[in-house]
Amino acid sequence: MLDLNYPAFPDELFDLDAPEIRKIIKALKKIKGLAWNDLFRDYGLKWEELKSTPGKYTVRLSQSYCAVDVREECWMRFQTLHQDHDSAYGKKWRA
Repeated sequence: MLDLNYPAFPDELFDLDAPEIRKIIKALKKIKGLAWNDLFRDYGLKWEELKSTPGKYTVRLSQSYCAVDVREECWMRFQTLHQDHDSAYGKKWRA
């Protein structure tokens, strides 16, 4: 299940232009339909744990954007969006 309610995530999502929002929504629908093991193996999503912060992960939502998220039981809680994929690994996303 997806949780998109972390304060920064919807704000960042709704600041994007409509074509980019459609791409991200398409990726979110795909993620919603996957089992956890399928998500881990999906090459296009590139879901991986941040080495600097265990328990936080990045997932590619489009060619231009990735998100930082956490997994809590059956929930995938999205925290931030990043156009600069490298910024997802740095301090910019920390709440």
